[in-house]
Amino acid sequence: MSNNTSLNPAIRPVGSVATQRVAVSHRTMAFWHTMIGKKVVMAVTGVVLIGFVVAHMLGNLKIFSGPDEINAYSRFLREVGSPDLAYGQLLWIVRAVLLISVALHITAAVQLSRMSWAARPVGYNVKRNVETTFAARMMRWGGVLLVAFIIFHLLHLTVGAVGFRPGQFTHLAVYQNVTAAFKVWPVALFYIVAMGALCLHLDHGIWSMLQTLGWNTARNENKLKIASRAIAIVVFLGFSSVPVSVWAGWLH
Repeated sequence: MSNNTSLNPAIRPVGSVATQRVAVSHRTMAFWHTMIGKKVVMAVTGVVLIGFVVAHMLGNLKIFSGPDEINAYSRFLREVGSPDLAYGQLLWIVRAVLLISVALHITAAVQLSRMSWAARPVGYNVKRNVETTFAARMMRWGGVLLVAFIIFHLLHLTVGAVGFRPGQFTHLAVYQNVTAAFKVWPVALFYIVAMGALCLHLDHGIWSMLQTLGWNTARNENKLKIASRAIAIVVFLGFSSVPVSVWAGWLH
């Protein structure tokens, strides 16, 4: 019986199937535990998050078309997919994907930093590139600021739990909520500072993502760097234009 099993490839013990599945799982986990694996995870989740940031910015700019436009857009985001999907269901699916992407992105970033520190020899005293060191340091501290901003933003303009007087926040009244929120200058300033951190994060992050995905070559390297910085600046100006316009009285 054992001879037939060994000669006939169609007959495979249950144990070998389990072993194969475990091996596949181990290969995936082994890749995750490497520096390149974490960089790939950061790059892929970065694509998801950058796409969301740009789409979110474009949606925010609808506020300059007036309250009807931006409020209708807010309702559309919750009704899209109907009747196949329930009210707000697709929006929650998107939020879940974003939450997972953020969690993976942060986890990979923290673990990459630890692996980088651990790889340095004791007494490491080689002259470092000042620009690279500054960019890396800003990525870390900027990332911490952005996490704090995301939490505040969700509590502030998504659910109205902070930053509003009782009864001031109205569900789906985006125009009214935003203009009321940014009339408080410390809140508006915090948003602008956070968008500055996002700009620096994108400037360095997009370029790192393109390198990890292997899209850079000797010919297009400078163009990709310029494109990364341009996207970062456009995102900063797009998001910051809203609190600045409310603060200046152009939106009221």
